[in-house]
Amino acid sequence: MDCVFQFPFSALSGGCPLRGKWQSECFHNNRPIVLELGCGKGEYAVGLGRRFPEKNFIGIDIKGSRMWTGAKQVEAERLTNVAFLRTSIELIDRLFAPGEVSEIWITFPDPQMKKVNKRLTSTRFLESYRRVLQPGGTVHLKTDSPFLYTYTHELVRTNGLPVEVDTDDLYASGLADDILEIKTYYEQQWLSRGFTIKYIKFHLPHETPLKEPDIDIEPDSYRSYNRGQRMTTTATTENPNADSSTDRN
Repeated sequence: MDCVFQFPFSALSGGCPLRGKWQSECFHNNRPIVLELGCGKGEYAVGLGRRFPEKNFIGIDIKGSRMWTGAKQVEAERLTNVAFLRTSIELIDRLFAPGEVSEIWITFPDPQMKKVNKRLTSTRFLESYRRVLQPGGTVHLKTDSPFLYTYTHELVRTNGLPVEVDTDDLYASGLADDILEIKTYYEQQWLSRGFTIKYIKFHLPHETPLKEPDIDIEPDSYRSYNRGQRMTTTATTENPNADSSTDRN
């Protein structure tokens, strides 16, 4: 598919061929670039691309089978401002030049409760994001995880990062708009089982030293199960009156 890019690791040792050239050689314009990290089926990349033709969107995921759905939509709708990149997020600064990205969306990532360095909002990842973001660039997090929300909230507070929005119940807050109401496949699953959706939008100044928050956070109990099991226990964990059907993701 013309809208999907993948580069061998060996090619990245000398820098991605499109690094610093995504606007000119991929999108053929000079519009801002927005990334969706861990894009899965690409619902946000595609949804945002439809709503904002004046921006370029790139969905990134390591699993090509997931992004196939979004790529097919891009082809069917002939969206010229949406692309997909199959790669590891750890390589982001090899794929994009400093200041090449204006915004980053992180939608329903694994909270990585045991491994702080694997959390997509950890200081390790924030350092790599600001190597490619414009100064003061925007980071969005949407999550069903109380653990990841609490961790990110405290990290942002600890480091004094400028916050635009911070809510632990997006759809009850009155803040949801046409953009935030784009729902990923997994978000629809969590909502159907009575979970609240958390959202934080903050800016990432280049000069601010980053440190991890010193806080103990209660784990998400439903995530101690495998995916099939936790979908049947999710509702009763956070909402005992919710439907506990056996639908799988």
